[in-house]
Parts: sequence; structure tokens; C-alpha cells
Amino acid sequence: IEEIELEDYVYGVLANTMPISFETEALKAQAIVARTYVVSKKINPCTEANGGDICDSAHCQVYSSKDDILKKWGEENGERYWEKIKNAVDDTKGHILTYDDKAILPLYFSTSGGKTENSEEVFSEQYPYLKSVSSPYEEQSPKYYTETKINKNDFVNLLKKNYSSISISIEKLDKVVKILDKTAAGSVNNIQVGNKKITGRNMRTIFGLNSSNFDIGFNKDTVIFKVRGYGHGVGMSQWGAEGMAQKNYKYDEILLHYYTDTKIKDIY
Repeated sequence: IEEIELEDYVYGVLANTMPISFETEALKAQAIVARTYVVSKKINPCTEANGGDICDSAHCQVYSSKDDILKKWGEENGERYWEKIKNAVDDTKGHILTYDDKAILPLYFSTSGGKTENSEEVFSEQYPYLKSVSSPYEEQSPKYYTETKINKNDFVNLLKKNYSSISISIEKLDKVVKILDKTAAGSVNNIQVGNKKITGRNMRTIFGLNSSNFDIGFNKDTVIFKVRGYGHGVGMSQWGAEGMAQKNYKYDEILLHYYTDTKIKDIY
């Protein structure tokens, strides 16, 4: 277990979780999110932190020391990039997001398909501040729209590997594979595959899709997943934050858009 000053921790998270090329207002928003996340974990510590408040992996937030980050960035740009990170954190020092005067659990992800998700439609718990909202400025994200193609035989074999009782063959796949319902943001809730009803999240995992927001098509030998967004879709979209920043929104406007009915509070 390593003890780190809160603001030093936020430097090391921000440098890992958002591209350094992003606008300063987007970086400030992410800094507040990172700070809020660790404050929330002081109340409900991470179960994988072995006695610490938070772990340094993607399970919580990826953290690296300044030395490790500068090595990654290289000598030519490292100090300049670090200064950009440091300024974004220092300009928001002590600021966290609250709901009912308590630190929220500020989930975030890379890219939405135009709307974020209601927390209860993705996870088992409903959070009043994690509601579906529009996220309109994301088309520039490299993961905004992707296609994943898989051979029909591989499609069937992967499903049989994961569901031993599934009854499906490559004949007439377009007749036996049907999306049943979607979330408010457009992600697949359930999909009928042969005799099995499978969640969109499980389909995402089985086929390595960028998100559960997909449509499915078929041609002669191939199954085509047409996927929007990247990540679980709950909370702040990082590419949405960048799009808003490019449209001259300030960090507080970005945060209060993505986290419904929250307030920014200074903890120092």
C-alpha cells in the first residue's frame, strides 16, 4: 500500500485516463471526476485494494507515478505535457462532485453512441445522478462507429462454447437471431439467439465488441456487428466532454450536463 497526496494522485490518474491532446476544459472535468472517485472510495473502499482505499488498475482508476508517465511520453514532450496535466488539476484543486452533499460515484467511459445510459439499465443499481443524457459532439472519436465481422461458423461455435444448451446452426441465422429490446440510449438489452435469450452485455463480451450498442446483420458467410461507442456508457463520455470543450463549454458545464442534479463542492 502506497500513501499519496490526493492532488498528486489526481495528476497520475489524469495523465493515464484522457488523451493529452484534449482541450483543457475537458481535462479539468476529468480531473474533478478522478478526485471525486477516490473521495468516494474513502467512504466505500475498493474490495481489491488489499486494505487501501483504491487500486491502481482499470478496476478503479489507472494510476502511474510522474517518472513512469514521463518515460512513456519521452523527453521531447514529457515535461510540457506534464505541465498541461498539472495546470488542469491545480486549477480545480479540491473540487469534487456531490449529490445530497455527498461525493458521487462518478463513472465515466470513452465514447457514447449519442446518448449515455441510465445506470440501472447497465448495472444492478440505480444512481439518481447517472441518468441518460444526450452526448452530441462525439463523431470525431475513433470508436464512435465500428464494425466487427465474424465468420458464421465462428459465430455459432463461440455461442456454443459459452452456452452448452444453445440450439443454433449457420442455416437461416437471420431468422433465428433477433434483437428483442434496447435501452433508452440504444444499447441491446436482450437478443434472441436460437433457443436462448442473451443479454447485450454478454454478446459484447463473447464477441469482443466495443459496446453493447449494436445492430446485427448477415451476408453470405459473415455476421456483421455495427457498433456505436466504446465502453459501458454510464456517466461522462470522455469524447463527449472533449466535444463540449471544443464548443467552448467550461468544465463545470460539462460535468453538470453528464451528472444530473449534482453540485461542485470544494473539500479544502
